[in-house]
Amino acid sequence: MDKKADSPQNIDEYIAQFPTEVQEKLKKIRKIVLEAAPEATEKISYQLPTFYLFGNLVHFGAFKNHIGFYPTPSGIASFDEELAPYKRAKGSVNFPLNKPIPYDLIDKIVRFRVMENLENAEGEKSKNK
Repeated sequence: MDKKADSPQNIDEYIAQFPTEVQEKLKKIRKIVLEAAPEATEKISYQLPTFYLFGNLVHFGAFKNHIGFYPTPSGIASFDEELAPYKRAKGSVNFPLNKPIPYDLIDKIVRFRVMENLENAEGEKSKNK
């Protein structure tokens, strides 16, 4: 079986493969990211929905028992206290499906990442002049 052919080619296809309840959570996260980063582009990267704005902004995805959210290590470290109740790794956090998803926190993290990517892009422009 061709793994690539079975893989979703866009975020709509990715979301459509999950049960309705999970789809609603994924759609809400997508909406939050689009509102916080309207100029970001969508793609599938690492087989996950990805938003790109002068580099990777955030990834997210659904798993058996959680929604994985990947805002890079800086996005995790900068919200360490607020993310304390959740299982985390260096650049990711797991939001259990059986608990409320902290959409307001996701919004704050995405807005932080937008500013971070914009600042990094400006710094690169300055270096290249």
